[in-house]
Amino acid sequence: MVAPDDVAAVFRHLGEMSLPVAARELARAGVPVFPCVPGEKHPIVKRGFQRATNDLHRVQRWWRWRPTANIGIPTGAVSGLVVIDVDVHGVNGYASYARAARAGLIPAPLAAVTTPTGGQHAYFPAFPTREQRSWAVGDAGIDCRGDGGYIIAPPSVLRLDGERIPYRVDQVATGRVEPVDAVRLRNFLAPPPPRRPRPEGRQVAGREDADRMAAWLARQIKGDRNYKLFWAACRLAEGNVPVSDALDALVRAEQSDFGEREITRTVYSAYRTVGAASSRQNRSGSSPSPPAGGLGRRAPEHRVSASRGLT
Repeated sequence: MVAPDDVAAVFRHLGEMSLPVAARELARAGVPVFPCVPGEKHPIVKRGFQRATNDLHRVQRWWRWRPTANIGIPTGAVSGLVVIDVDVHGVNGYASYARAARAGLIPAPLAAVTTPTGGQHAYFPAFPTREQRSWAVGDAGIDCRGDGGYIIAPPSVLRLDGERIPYRVDQVATGRVEPVDAVRLRNFLAPPPPRRPRPEGRQVAGREDADRMAAWLARQIKGDRNYKLFWAACRLAEGNVPVSDALDALVRAEQSDFGEREITRTVYSAYRTVGAASSRQNRSGSSPSPPAGGLGRRAPEHRVSASRGLT
């Protein structure tokens, strides 16, 4: 795992470097990198961030081949870096970030980078022995880039409306930096609904059921996947599957037209809907109404059981 002090030393000078030199110096500091399309965020090389390396010879060959390639850094355990991504598209992620910081959930970052769209990437050291998965809370305008994700690093540039706008380092820590607890942060930004008491004699769904739901969802055609996602998430909520387990499984159904942010928003909506229905039942003593959207026990065009798998 990289040493935060070494990363900070490189970040202090990234704005003065060319892309090939920046890629080399990051690799020299132990940070694995990979090339992305010039002016864009997509990897150039096959398998993308899975090919990331800090091997100086390979890194130099990549940037000799494409000197204007943007720099990608895989996040999580592979690089030792977790990034909190502040979004400003239709939502003020800075307000959510400040609220979480005031609550003591976001320490001072290793480095703060302003993105070409006006958002922010806050870099933190990863926990050395704890997995930290990527997630998104769209309503709060905050994403976490951890295991399984990647980030575009300075001095990369994006082409926006005909302009080339760089990622700009605004702040670098000078002292000790603490990791961010991404799980606590996600639960603060999007509190999961309270667990419902399990009806007597009812089997509780587990992680395997969430995995089966995710595999079923990934096979669905375009057009009604969001509806089926909501249905699947409601079933998992009724089975008392923790929302974090449901999210970790269901985001694997992500596709080019069905992104992580939409999946995350829909899953939380389903869990809130089921929690509200349970509260009404507890108050009235009657059976809850089906979740919003008229979802019943049966999945459209398929039979799905949270406790028995898919057929």
